[in-house]
Amino acid sequence: MTDRFRALLSSAPRYPQRIICMTEETTETLYRIGAGDLVVGVSGFTVRPPEARQKPRVSSFLDANFERILELKPDLVLGFSDLQADLGRELCKRGVPVYLFNQRSLAEILQTVRVVGALVGRAEPAERLADELEANLARHAEAAEALPRRPRVFFEEWHEPLISGIRWCSELVELVGGEDVCRESRLRQDAQGRIFAPEEVARRDPEGVIASWCGRKARREKIAARPGWERVTAVVEDQLYEVKSSLILQPGPAALSDGVAQLARIVAAIARREPLPPLRPGDLRGVPR
Repeated sequence: MTDRFRALLSSAPRYPQRIICMTEETTETLYRIGAGDLVVGVSGFTVRPPEARQKPRVSSFLDANFERILELKPDLVLGFSDLQADLGRELCKRGVPVYLFNQRSLAEILQTVRVVGALVGRAEPAERLADELEANLARHAEAAEALPRRPRVFFEEWHEPLISGIRWCSELVELVGGEDVCRESRLRQDAQGRIFAPEEVARRDPEGVIASWCGRKARREKIAARPGWERVTAVVEDQLYEVKSSLILQPGPAALSDGVAQLARIVAAIARREPLPPLRPGDLRGVPR
């Protein structure tokens, strides 16, 4: 190999060495495959893993501090979904390599874990992580077969307007033994396509409600006071639950580990008509961490 050829190849490392993650799930994935040292900037919403919160926060979900990002000299920025397309476009215009994922299903989440690993030269540990997460899902699916019945469940990710669960949440409810009463909406990419009138959800009479309001605490009184909900089985039997959005609304390892574990306990309680206790007095029911 000539010196000139070596010089040409030395202008960039074989794999990215300075990565910014504009959403949490890629941050968690990188840390779990032993590549956390590559992360130089994160989203302000990042909570997993805790040590990642020490990294510079350079974005929210819909906004980014472009000047700060450029100061950090990333050789790769990772983002998620069409909602970050404008951020990705602006970074590309400024010469920054960007990879936007768009995973919605359980299968796509597992694929994304593998792709993240491949992007940074850590394909083998990423494969092991994906296999571990998949095996965990399989265990929950097998356990669901022992439930006495499959209860009707409504998963809501927002309350005004009332938005049903995004695809991976709906699939997880089904995997742990529930029947999503708004299952037909889960193929919609946009939240607009998953808006339901409260009266329509009441007509479907869920036996359990699982709320995960992104960035806000779900309130029992708001759920119970909806038009026609005084006769909904979930309200009558007080099978109203909350799962923190950080555990279930990020399409990554959290949802397929801690998130699915909480859903499994909740759906089992609904199926057996044995409500779990409230997280705190006056709160919705849930699974303590």
